Amino acid sequence: MSTPVQNRPVRRLRWIVPALLVIGWLAIGGFGGPFAGKLSTVQQNDNTSFLPASAEATEVAKLQESFTDTRFVPAIIVAERPGGLEPADSTFLSQTVDSFVGTEGFGDASSPPIPSADGQALQMFLPVDSTLEVKDSVKALRAALESSPDGLTVKVTGPAGQVADLSAAFAGIDGLLLLVAGSVVIVILIIVYRSPILPFVVIFSAIFALGLSSLLVYLLADADVIALNGQSQGILFILVFGAATDYALLLVSRYREELRIEKDKYAAMRTAWRATLEPVAASAGTVIAGVLCLLLSDLNSNRGLGPVAAIGIAASFLASMTFLPAVLVLFGRTAYWPTKPKFDADREHHDEANDHRFWAGLAARIGRHPRRFWVASTLVLVIFAMMMPQFKASGVSSSDIFLLDVDSVAGQEILGEHFDAGSGSPAVVIANADQVDAVAAASRVEGVSDVSVVQNGGAPLVVDGRVSLQATLTDAADSLEAEDTIVRLRDAVHSVEGADALVGGVTATDLDTKTTSTRDRTLIIPVVIIVVFVILSLLLRSLLAPLLLMGTVVLSFAAT
Repeated sequence: MSTPVQNRPVRRLRWIVPALLVIGWLAIGGFGGPFAGKLSTVQQNDNTSFLPASAEATEVAKLQESFTDTRFVPAIIVAERPGGLEPADSTFLSQTVDSFVGTEGFGDASSPPIPSADGQALQMFLPVDSTLEVKDSVKALRAALESSPDGLTVKVTGPAGQVADLSAAFAGIDGLLLLVAGSVVIVILIIVYRSPILPFVVIFSAIFALGLSSLLVYLLADADVIALNGQSQGILFILVFGAATDYALLLVSRYREELRIEKDKYAAMRTAWRATLEPVAASAGTVIAGVLCLLLSDLNSNRGLGPVAAIGIAASFLASMTFLPAVLVLFGRTAYWPTKPKFDADREHHDEANDHRFWAGLAARIGRHPRRFWVASTLVLVIFAMMMPQFKASGVSSSDIFLLDVDSVAGQEILGEHFDAGSGSPAVVIANADQVDAVAAASRVEGVSDVSVVQNGGAPLVVDGRVSLQATLTDAADSLEAEDTIVRLRDAVHSVEGADALVGGVTATDLDTKTTSTRDRTLIIPVVIIVVFVILSLLLRSLLAPLLLMGTVVLSFAAT
C-alpha cells in the first residue's frame, strides 16, 4: 500500500504536465500570433494568380509584359457637368492630374482631357504604380480633385480606382472577422454553459490554434510552397475559430458529465479525453482529407486554399486536445462556475435527461416515431433542394460587391452614360504580326466599339513576330455583358488562320476564372464525396451506414 509521501510525486506530476502544456501554448501563441498580421505581406492577390498557367488570359498577361509596362494600372478620372462643360473644367482637370505625373506612385505621362460626344463629360487616364500602395496614390489624387469648380462632379474609377476601393473595404477586415467570430462564440457559450470563465478558455484555445496555423502558413507562403491570397486568409481565420470551438464543445460537455460521476478531476479528464479523442480525430481527419482534394483544382487560389485549410484544422485539433484539457483540468469544477457540476457518489452514470428535459423529450419522441420524423425532415430538405435551378452561379460584376457608394462605382456609371463603358480596361489581343489587319477586322464584333494596335513611332510594335491590339468594349469591363463580348471576340479571332490569336485582359481573366471554377466544381465535389465515403467506411467498418450518412450530407448540401 502506497504512503502519502509516495503519492506526492504522482500528484505533483499530474498538475505539472498540464501546466507545462499551458506554458508551451502560451509560447506558441506569443511567437506565432503576430504572424496572423503578417500574412498579408505574403499574399498574391492579382487576378491572374487565381488562374491556372494554361488559361488564355494568363498566357496573354505574360506576353503583354513585352508590349507595355504592366507595373502600372490605369486610373480613369471622369468629370461630369449635366448642363454642359465649361472651359475652366478642362483646365482644372488637366492641371490637377498633370501635377501628379512623374511623382511617386504615378506614371510619367497622362492622356489629354477627352470630351464626350454630348459635351457633358471629360475623361483622362493616369497610370498608377501597382508595386506601391495603390490605395494611397488614389487617395491623394481624389483629395486634390475635391476642389473642383462648383457644379462639376469628378470621380476616380478604372482598375486603379477599384483596387483602391477594394483595399479600403478590406482594410482591417481580418480583425473585424475575429472580433465578430469571437463575440458570437462567447455569447453562445455563455448561453449554453452559463459560465463567464469557460467561453474565454475556449476562445484562447482558438486564438492559440490561429497563432500556430498563421505561423506555419506564413513560412510556407514565404517559401512559395503554397499560394496564399486574401480569400484564403479570411477563410483560415473563420475556419480555425469554428473548428476549435466545435471540438472544444465535445470535450467540455464530456468533462462536465464525468465530473458528476468522478470526484477526482484528473481521472474525470482522463476518461473524457479518451472518449473525445477518437470522434474529434475522425472529424478533423475527414475535413483535412476533404479540403486537400482542392489540390486537384486548376485555380491557384483553390489549390492554395486546400493546404491552408488543412493546416488550420490540424492546429485546431492540436489546441483542442492539448491546451484545452490542460486548462480545464487545472481549473477543475471552477471552469463551470457558477453552475459547477457536483459530484454525486450515488450515481454511477449521469442522468442527462434531468438537465436537458427538452432535448431528452425530443429524443424520446423521435425514438417512438422514427419514421414520422425522418420522412418529414427529408420532405422539407427535398422541397428546398428542388429550388436548386433558381440558384444563379454566373457571378456578379465587381462593382456590385460594394454595399456602400464608392467613387469607382459612381465613376463607372458616369463613364457608361457618356463614353464607352469599357474605356480604360480594354480586351487585349495578341496575334502574329503578318495577320494584324485580319485580326483587327475580325475583332470588330458586337460589343467592341474600337480596335487599335499598340504602336511604336507610328508603326505597329512587333515583339518576336507578335503584335498587341486593344479592343475597347461598349460595356463595363466587370459586367456579364462584357464577358459575353469576350466569348464572341475569341471565336472571331481564333478563326483567323495563321494568326494564333489570344484574347486576355481584365474581362477575359474574370471569364476564365469562372470557366475554370465550373470545371473544378464538376471534378472536386465527386472526389470529395468518394474520399469521405472511404474514410467513413474504414471508421465505421460498414458500407450501409456511410451511404446513409453521405446521403444526408448530399441532401443537406442541395437544400442549402
